[in-house]
Amino acid sequence: MRHPLSRAADPDAGWLSAVMRLVFVLLLGTSLTRYLTHHLASPLTPWVIALSLALAAGHLSGLSESRPAWLAAVLGAWAVLVLMAPSFAWCAVPLVYTVLRAFPPRAAIPLVTVLTALVMVAQARLPGADPTLVLLPPAVAALATAVFLYMQRQGARQRKLIVDLIRARRELAAVERRQGALSERERLSVEIHDTLAQGLSSQQMLLQAAELAWEQDAAAARGHVRTAAAITARNLAEARRFVHDLAPADLAEQGTLEAALAALAEREAAESGLPVRFQLDGSPVPMPAAAQSALLRIAQGALANIREHARAHRASITLSYLGDQAVLDVADDGRGFTPSPGGPGGPGGRDPAVPGGGRGHGLPAMRARLRQLGGTLTVESAPGEGTVVSAAVPLESPPEVR
Repeated sequence: MRHPLSRAADPDAGWLSAVMRLVFVLLLGTSLTRYLTHHLASPLTPWVIALSLALAAGHLSGLSESRPAWLAAVLGAWAVLVLMAPSFAWCAVPLVYTVLRAFPPRAAIPLVTVLTALVMVAQARLPGADPTLVLLPPAVAALATAVFLYMQRQGARQRKLIVDLIRARRELAAVERRQGALSERERLSVEIHDTLAQGLSSQQMLLQAAELAWEQDAAAARGHVRTAAAITARNLAEARRFVHDLAPADLAEQGTLEAALAALAEREAAESGLPVRFQLDGSPVPMPAAAQSALLRIAQGALANIREHARAHRASITLSYLGDQAVLDVADDGRGFTPSPGGPGGPGGRDPAVPGGGRGHGLPAMRARLRQLGGTLTVESAPGEGTVVSAAVPLESPPEVR
């Protein structure tokens, strides 16, 4: 049975074991030299030399630290050697460490007690021994045992703490992955709503209009179909963009947010017949790609709401750079609506994209986009006075004031 603090559990114990084996051999050699100096002619000398060499070889092999049978043989040989030559009692110090390291406390402490008793007997047998020194071995053994057990328990607590920290870190990483997946799922739902869903809704309206006008005005019906086909092509480009990097196709094609918004206004006017004007206020400054994508998606969603629900005669898109933030305003002169007390931009606000004031996905999607960027959404409207949707996002690097 191996002790919990064996080399397999504590790799740093290897060098300490080597030091202890070396110390044991040095003490063994010193004791043998002292014995031969004083008792060279003793009949026990051959036995003492043989046991000393056997002990040195057995302890240096390291088997006594891993195999209880070998350790028992080493301890037995040392006990016989101490009974024959008390000067070998000093070798007990590294043996005490070996016993504490090789056995659990319930077995190690009795063995250390036996070793200490042998040392005390050997001390008492030395010629001219001071009786007061008999108390020295138990004091040293008790101190060594207490320190060793304390360090062992401290190490076990530290290992447990490390295991708990690793487990907590893994659980935290798993939670972050789940939160990331949920956030990505929400972002994808917003992307799909602002692109594919809006495009499909427009196609449905155009095809319904074409069906109604097919018999009375074939030219108008064909125009509706052509417009629906153009929207289908744009939606296909958006779907392909989803597969690649989820960036808005208009933004990727035009290169800048200003150009993409201008192209959006022009295309909306051509497809729906609703005059849409684009205006740029201030000097453009660098803007994060995520902010550009969000503002373009918000403009697309707001125009879709105007086209489907506002019954407007004209609309405008205004992009303003105001020092430390960029503001996108999408306005129309449509029928407007009465905001709820909570405000359309806040919790409980109504979405004007849904007739009758029901909750829809338009404004919540815009709010979700801006919330991720630290921005704000404001909606101003009144019955018969149109609607203004205003989205503001902070800029990373405000322009210098001259």
